[in-house]
Amino acid sequence: MTTESAPVRRRDRIQLATLVGPATLYLLIFFLAPLVIVFVYSFLKRGPYGQLVWEFNLQNYVRVIDPLYLKIFWNSLVLALASTIGCLLLAYPFAYYIARRPSARTRNILLIFVMIPFWTNFLIRTYAWRVILSGDGPINAVLLRLGLIQEPLTLLFTNGAVLIGLIYGYLPFMVLPLYAAIDRIDFSLMEAANDLYANGWQAFRRVLLPLSMPGVVAGSILVFIPSLGAFVTPDLLGGGKSVMIGNLIQSQFLTARDWPFGSAISMVLMAVVLIATLVYFRRGGQAL
Repeated sequence: MTTESAPVRRRDRIQLATLVGPATLYLLIFFLAPLVIVFVYSFLKRGPYGQLVWEFNLQNYVRVIDPLYLKIFWNSLVLALASTIGCLLLAYPFAYYIARRPSARTRNILLIFVMIPFWTNFLIRTYAWRVILSGDGPINAVLLRLGLIQEPLTLLFTNGAVLIGLIYGYLPFMVLPLYAAIDRIDFSLMEAANDLYANGWQAFRRVLLPLSMPGVVAGSILVFIPSLGAFVTPDLLGGGKSVMIGNLIQSQFLTARDWPFGSAISMVLMAVVLIATLVYFRRGGQAL
């Protein structure tokens, strides 16, 4: 029996390797290898002309705790958390509305509307917000026409503009996981909660929210991580007044040509995101 099952196990291993092998090779070449390169670069030195000096150096990580860079980290963290909370507050009612539509055709149409922004380049959509928030944009034009303001408001090149851009850009990443989680909920449990004299808020807090928590956690992670490392949105909507970690890393690689320091910031950012994600995911799992 052992002799007969050995070829079967060998064939299964070959089939498994055939299926998993290409994806594993892809990840090793295009994900793990660049990550190792960045990790190695973070311990090198920058030469006088921007070249790499192959000498072990820990000063790159020491520079990260400089108050100037810590302020940028803090600003990025606040904006990422604010965008995550903003997306959650906007996406949850909309996802609930979609999930509760009785017609599958209506739900599909609404989901298409959610995904339409993905059909347009992210850079173009960000530039559109730059026009909307500018001094002569439609918002200021309407407020001036109504007499609510006497001069254009400074909406562009502020943290508020960056926050609006982040929420707009990553809102679909919150809607879709929430819809998938809410759509699977048995809403007879909500009716049972109402029969037990629970009001709307109590039914939401004790029944709907815990059951939809997987979507909340997944959507929050999908929004928080790219928001923390964003550089296009703060660059276009924040200008030089709102610098985030992504802008700092970009400037170190492309402008200052300090690849070791840029690599060190990247590794610190990855560690912070990984720790925050694990903690948040663990807390979300406990809340189920």
